[in-house]
Amino acid sequence: MSTLKGTGKITVTHFTDPGCPFAYSASPALAVLRWRYGDQLDWRLVTIGLAEDPQRYIDAGYTPTRSTIGQQSYFKRFGMPLLMQPRERVSATSRACRAIVATRLLFPGREDEVLRALQLAWFTTTLLLDEDADIAQALARVDGLDVDAVVAAIDVPETVAGYEDDKQQTRSAEGGPTDFQGKARQTDGPVRYSAPSLIFHSTAGQRLEAGGFQTIEAYDVLIANLDPTLEREAPPDEAIEALRRFPDGLVTAEVAAILAQNNQLPDRDSAERALIELVGSGAARREALADDALWTLA
Repeated sequence: MSTLKGTGKITVTHFTDPGCPFAYSASPALAVLRWRYGDQLDWRLVTIGLAEDPQRYIDAGYTPTRSTIGQQSYFKRFGMPLLMQPRERVSATSRACRAIVATRLLFPGREDEVLRALQLAWFTTTLLLDEDADIAQALARVDGLDVDAVVAAIDVPETVAGYEDDKQQTRSAEGGPTDFQGKARQTDGPVRYSAPSLIFHSTAGQRLEAGGFQTIEAYDVLIANLDPTLEREAPPDEAIEALRRFPDGLVTAEVAAILAQNNQLPDRDSAERALIELVGSGAARREALADDALWTLA
């Protein structure tokens, strides 16, 4: 959690899906937003529901091997941890999305932690996240969460209704800025927001969209235009300050992005050296995560 004492001047509606590699790849930019603006941004998570059934992907020619090769050839460049091992089969995202909605209903405010756990499991393990036992295994990393209650609520009417409402909100992008920029998608009927799409709302009623995968520069300029009175925190001097702000841990690319000065290119190697030094001194822990690591305070 941020230590900034903002007033939630900007609401951010975050359209996403735990199985989307673009949404996962945007994690460093979103970490920078949370560092830079803290509690002055009030986040609202909306699940997209990319697929109710894996057959849609199978019919489109997707296979576990093809998906893994796609991660290696395209998404590896963004620096998030990726496991280069194909799954047993293609998975749908609906049940994982409903786990997020169930969390939002049962434990408001913890849905972002659940999204994070599901994303890490989706891209760094071979868990099948349309199976409840595997969803529960993924959520075990969320400290203090009643995982059994969340999984038990995936199919209850309130969760299903909340999920369907999320899907309806998501499928309202036609004719808007996201559609204009070619960032919207039409995969199951109406034109929808792709993941991750962020819509920024100011208290004055202004609304700006950053549809689909964007850079930190795009997000930052929209915020600057919505409310230049916000406190904009500078990058920390040391990596340990980032770990203090994010007690659930950060991967290397996220730390590097937070340390970068004013939207400059992150120096991943320098960040990793600093993190290794923290581990060596006993100040931090390193949890191996696919081809990278999750770094936390000791």
